Amino acid sequence: AGAYVIGTGRAADRQKAIDFGANAFVDLDNDALEDVGRVDLVFDVIGGDIQKRSTALIRAGGTLVTAVGPAEARPVDGLVIDFVVESDRAQLSEIVQRVRDGRLRTNIGKVARLDEAIAAFNSTERRAGKPVIRVRP
Repeated sequence: AGAYVIGTGRAADRQKAIDFGANAFVDLDNDALEDVGRVDLVFDVIGGDIQKRSTALIRAGGTLVTAVGPAEARPVDGLVIDFVVESDRAQLSEIVQRVRDGRLRTNIGKVARLDEAIAAFNSTERRAGKPVIRVRP
């Protein structure tokens, strides 16, 4: 879409963020997030202190989109959008088609059975990708 995208995360996530299309990456453990400068949009999937620090970088008229619940911080002169997914069958079918066509890449980690769901989401070990719960055998 023509955006210059700056990914954030831990050092181990750098290459994954670049592979998924980020133009630059900020290691939240070792780099200064504030060195990024002013931005037009923050898409927050972390929340807490990172959300507050990221929100402070938004230019006047910019937007914070958060997927982690109501925003704890607000841009000084901008918008906040609480991103809530209410999917339906048609939307899910479109996502499946985009994955099949190669227009959408996924980051799937462990695929678990329904009876393993709690353990898959509550694992204490850091795993690559997002867990997927298989409902049917």
